[in-house]
Amino acid sequence: MDKPREACGVFGIVSEAGRGDIGYRLAVDTYHALYALQHRGQTSAGIAVTDGDTVRYKKGDGLVQEVFESESLKGLTGHMAIGHVRYAAQRGTSGVNAQPLVVETLGEQIALVFNGNLTNAGQLRIETENQGGIFQTTGDAEVILYAIVRKLLNTRSLETAVLEVMPMLKGAYSILILTKKKVIAARDPHGFRPLCIGKRGSETVFASESCALDAVDATFERDVQPGEVVVASPDGFMSYTSRAEKRCALCAFEFVYFARPDSVIDGQSVEISRYLAGQCLARRNPADADVVIGIPDSGLSSALGYAQESGIPYAIGFVKNRYIGRTFIQEAQWLRERSLKIKINVLAPVVKGKRVVMVDDSIVRGTTTERVVSLVRESGAAEVHLRISSPPYMHPCYFGTDIPNRDQLPASRYTVGEMTKMVGADSLAFLSLKDLPDTMPDLRIGWCDACFTGEYPVPVAMEKTKGDFL
Repeated sequence: MDKPREACGVFGIVSEAGRGDIGYRLAVDTYHALYALQHRGQTSAGIAVTDGDTVRYKKGDGLVQEVFESESLKGLTGHMAIGHVRYAAQRGTSGVNAQPLVVETLGEQIALVFNGNLTNAGQLRIETENQGGIFQTTGDAEVILYAIVRKLLNTRSLETAVLEVMPMLKGAYSILILTKKKVIAARDPHGFRPLCIGKRGSETVFASESCALDAVDATFERDVQPGEVVVASPDGFMSYTSRAEKRCALCAFEFVYFARPDSVIDGQSVEISRYLAGQCLARRNPADADVVIGIPDSGLSSALGYAQESGIPYAIGFVKNRYIGRTFIQEAQWLRERSLKIKINVLAPVVKGKRVVMVDDSIVRGTTTERVVSLVRESGAAEVHLRISSPPYMHPCYFGTDIPNRDQLPASRYTVGEMTKMVGADSLAFLSLKDLPDTMPDLRIGWCDACFTGEYPVPVAMEKTKGDFL
């Protein structure tokens, strides 16, 4: 697919012990929350719970509904739980990277889930191997877990170990750790990836996005701050601040594409951000057209903003099949085209004979965009004017998305005119980089726009630094 893929979603919940037998209720809550976060990863899913005596877990490859069934959830009893959905960056990856990762050390069971990507994971892995460490996965999560366990040998508590490890970790990470006594949440000092806190009565809830809180009837309280470590247990709630250097840099692509529109991240509504992007597009890049349509799902809000700002009627131009699970890798061109038609189909009466403004969230590799433009033309559109609700994607991301190098990014190699011909549109325009701040007026922290500007918040090696970390 012609979209970057995000690096996982995490969820955690802490209830009070001794308030009656809650059985597997928290496992069911975690299951429902992971369903809400399924857009963040479709490769594997996992849940770990504790009843205070032991940590039980189940994980496997596939969608949430494929990994868990009623009987497996019934075995996950306890008053604290964490969960994970994962996207694998590389094809053919092994299921050993499914999370949570669970280890036993110093008489303690520790389960960890992780969202992000470390730019220095290779260096940390080599250091660990040189000290006798043996890795069972190819993921960054195990690198982090090793570092925490080593610190735990010489520190008073697990949260202290986490705080001491954070300055060693370079890049993006939102982490949840479960033990028999507590859940620890940590967000990297830059805040690359979202992580929020909710409440449900006396219960504390953590999630990558606020939409997962809604799924379990929890109320949003606040975001975990960049560089913050939060400890929640049946006995209370504590917050600590890491000594690691801060420069807030939430990934701007959360608003462009990754997050669900009903989520609010660091104060900014995703839906409103996309709508405002459409308005900005219409003001700077008008088109003589008869109808505005958006490519599902993240292009819809921007299309509505474009239509209302321009005065051009808005219409639903595509029908999306919402029952597609994992898709296999199609080697033949005709299979790739067939796969696209299964996922979305054009409503021909909406576009036939009309000049169409088609709004999408981004052009990354460009292949899918070309096929969608072709589908609209085949359905009888007189003209297709493509509007993109983000600036040109010109640089690879090293913080948790599946964009390995600039060679795969047409915006870094071609002019807008050349790209217009490449995708087969009559005109093409992107959101201006100057307008990007106007699409996030309520955001409380800074953002990372390195994929548009090449200005990275932390030093990175200008080469592929990602393994199958996700």
